[in-house]
Amino acid sequence: MNRKVLLIGLAVVVPMIAVLALSLGRDPYSVRSPLVGRPAIGFTLQEVGTGTPLALADLEGKPVVINFWATWCVPCYAEHEVLTRVARMTQSQVQFIGVVYDDDPRKILQFLSERGSAYPTVVDQGGKVAIAYGVYGVPETFFVDRRGTIVAKHEGALDEASLINYIGTILGDAR
Repeated sequence: MNRKVLLIGLAVVVPMIAVLALSLGRDPYSVRSPLVGRPAIGFTLQEVGTGTPLALADLEGKPVVINFWATWCVPCYAEHEVLTRVARMTQSQVQFIGVVYDDDPRKILQFLSERGSAYPTVVDQGGKVAIAYGVYGVPETFFVDRRGTIVAKHEGALDEASLINYIGTILGDAR
């Protein structure tokens, strides 16, 4: 056997096996964001339908779930039911905020009318808040503890078990 070919093959295969081994057991949707461990970026956006301003700073001292979504996002449809149900279950402990990424307010209102809502939904026209949070695809969800620190980020649609686990993290308990 050609020793040179063997060494090149090992140089390619060994690092790939190491990366795969290190990734075993990790949640592929839980993302290491540079924002995790830092204060949540403040914003004031208008609630869809009413135009009432909602400022993240007004929620100081309460854990917050910030979900970036859009009406054209297929995974957001399934996720919305989970978010609404869990928001109702935890409304005395956690504040949910839906941040709709650069979407038509009429479509947002129709979406919420058809699927229900349990928390404020605000519109991020132009996507400035989404850009500040580093959102590059919806749905993406950030979990902020009562001190205002982002403790986790999840990319993709959340299932109920994962959402409840994240909420346990921002509440500081093992749910």
